[in-house]
Amino acid sequence: MTTRVLHVDRDRPDPAVIEAAAQALRAGQLVVFPTETVYGLGAHALDPAAVQKIFEAKERPANDPLIVHIAHIGQVNQCAAGMPPRARKLGLSFWAGPLTMILPKRPEVPDLVTAGLPSVAVRVPSHRVARALMEMAGVPVAAPSANRFSRPSPTTAQHVLEDLDGRVDLILDGGPTDIGLESTIVDFTVDPPVIRRPGGITIEQVRALVPDVTLAEGLATGDQPQVAPGQLLRHYAPVAEMTLYEGEPSAVVPRLAADARTAVARGNVIGILAPEEDLIALAPLIAPSAAAGKIVVQPFGSRADLERAGRELFASIRTLDATGVSAILASSPGTEGLGRAIRDRLMRAANGRFRTIV
Repeated sequence: MTTRVLHVDRDRPDPAVIEAAAQALRAGQLVVFPTETVYGLGAHALDPAAVQKIFEAKERPANDPLIVHIAHIGQVNQCAAGMPPRARKLGLSFWAGPLTMILPKRPEVPDLVTAGLPSVAVRVPSHRVARALMEMAGVPVAAPSANRFSRPSPTTAQHVLEDLDGRVDLILDGGPTDIGLESTIVDFTVDPPVIRRPGGITIEQVRALVPDVTLAEGLATGDQPQVAPGQLLRHYAPVAEMTLYEGEPSAVVPRLAADARTAVARGNVIGILAPEEDLIALAPLIAPSAAAGKIVVQPFGSRADLERAGRELFASIRTLDATGVSAILASSPGTEGLGRAIRDRLMRAANGRFRTIV
């Protein structure tokens, strides 16, 4: 398969380009498109053969359900059998945007989309290219992130090509994504509702409208159907083994430096992934090894600007991994606001390996 790449203006998408992509979707082809969160790998959600291609292209297990994208809240009945009042309230506030809701599914939705469960995950993206594509296609679009399964999510078309060139029919290149973190997933098939995945809408924002919402605890393992995407322990992972360090920066920074120096002394080349404030503090502690190319540092945003940290996270993981380091030591920016979603991605990228430094 030859993958076509069509460039599209994110603010004023060319109708001819969008129509070409919409026709491809209706014909059962795979179309990659930008959203405000990450790039999505789209297929006609009500066409089982098209949906099967998503799993083949990504090498994704069938027990991991997909999110169905629609153009606006009025289309929710294309795939969901109902929408509780609190879900509608949340949707009216945050759609279009980085919010996914799990609702009872309609029988028309193939079991492959939902991992055989009676629920379906639905969202309305706010990116103009994505919205235009949903409108013009006229069908709900199943779309996980456009990467190989368990790899870091793609925030540029180049990231998609690195993973899926020759595996998808068409890529709409709309430039870098705005948020860089996947959507927040709220499950309304249980009472009280549960946040299954933190994301671009903070827990605080959800609780302002749904005060009794709870946060799912633990990490999923095994072959059982997953209630929502992004639940598995190993996800968003680089090739290099990653370890996550948590705690106050004053404690984490010297421990990162000491562990990196120890690993270098054993003959390894180590990567350090951290907010820029941590790297500034680290610089004098690792200077000789860094100068010799034995420690490679890569910033992702700032503790003072979590939106930028989220936007840069996956690209920074890919950049650091591409240097061929033996292992990656990463620091978390905390759990306030978007920090919780960032920590979730780092924890899964590290396959649960973490150290709490006190």
